[in-house]
Amino acid sequence: MGTVTLNNLRKEFDNGQIVAVDDVSLDVADGEFITVVGPSGCGKSTTLRMLAGLEQPTSGRITIGDEDVTNVHARKRDVAMVFQNYALYPHKTVRQNMAFGLRMSTDLSKDNRHERVRETAEMMGIEELLDDRPSELSGGQKQRVALGRAIVREPDVFLFDEPLSNLDAKLRTTMRTEIQRLQNDLGTTSIYVTHDQEEAMTMGDRIVILKDGERQQVGAPKEVYRNPINEFVGGFVGSPSMNFIEVLASISGDTIRLEDDSERLDYRLDAADYPSISEGDRLSLGIRPEDVYVVNIAEGIQTTVEVVEPIGSDNYLYMDLAPDFIARVDSDVEPEPDDTIAISFDEADVHLFDGETGESLTFEERSKTVTTPLS
Repeated sequence: MGTVTLNNLRKEFDNGQIVAVDDVSLDVADGEFITVVGPSGCGKSTTLRMLAGLEQPTSGRITIGDEDVTNVHARKRDVAMVFQNYALYPHKTVRQNMAFGLRMSTDLSKDNRHERVRETAEMMGIEELLDDRPSELSGGQKQRVALGRAIVREPDVFLFDEPLSNLDAKLRTTMRTEIQRLQNDLGTTSIYVTHDQEEAMTMGDRIVILKDGERQQVGAPKEVYRNPINEFVGGFVGSPSMNFIEVLASISGDTIRLEDDSERLDYRLDAADYPSISEGDRLSLGIRPEDVYVVNIAEGIQTTVEVVEPIGSDNYLYMDLAPDFIARVDSDVEPEPDDTIAISFDEADVHLFDGETGESLTFEERSKTVTTPLS
């Protein structure tokens, strides 16, 4: 079975001066495709390298199937890894590169190895390249060879370490689709590390968000997008990023009033729905750009348009309501820079975060309506 379990995984460098991974736990089901995403230095590649056996954990445990592999050498783990830089042997042909892992880790005969390589190359559409060397290949072809080298081993677990980051945008999209197709065909447990949240959102059955070596949230991509557990996740997942407005809470009877420092925002909430909010609390109000809409000037929050950025089907309106505040609107909404407009948004789309800790004040209540539990 290709189940994977990480229990309280920790990795330190420089005698504990640097903590790259801090108490990360995760359960991956057999055949599941998990994407791990976060900013540079968050510990995602280090976690993958520990799972592959290329780094030794400082503490914690790694289990693949029913076997504790924490102290098992990389060569003896039934995993195959695809690297960012392809890691192909330049002096070997494509055939030799793909067969190398089989020769080192199995007792298959030469003929059987070559037959498996041929079948995999045909699956990947690179059978005509088998006698070429890496220097003769394009970036996309090299990546297909690297994928084929992993597939040919028929491992319990595939590990991907930012495999598409060296490709141009169009080829990344093509290869992303190719990897998803292979996952559907092979059904092998896969853990895919990326810094690109769009890749993470579109490819994974579940998405894992890391920050500073710590796990922030795990869940289905749409669930994480709709219900972030903290301000970091809300801002990291989604493009354009979630807008944030710093607000001060005041309570009058059964109403919570949220005002920003400019006094342009005056937003009212039912106090019964937000029992954790107290008088004088500093909060961060989050709203996604696509949930902001333009209304009549007398009916909403007045703001000045700074930049209009057309992207074809939509326009991005950059406004001065808060730093980097964006509305994603239909392309027929075309104000001019320096125009004063009014915007609004629905309470159901508002996310509230503690001004000090960044923790969501709306997460628990909204989790009750999520069909697939977050973990």
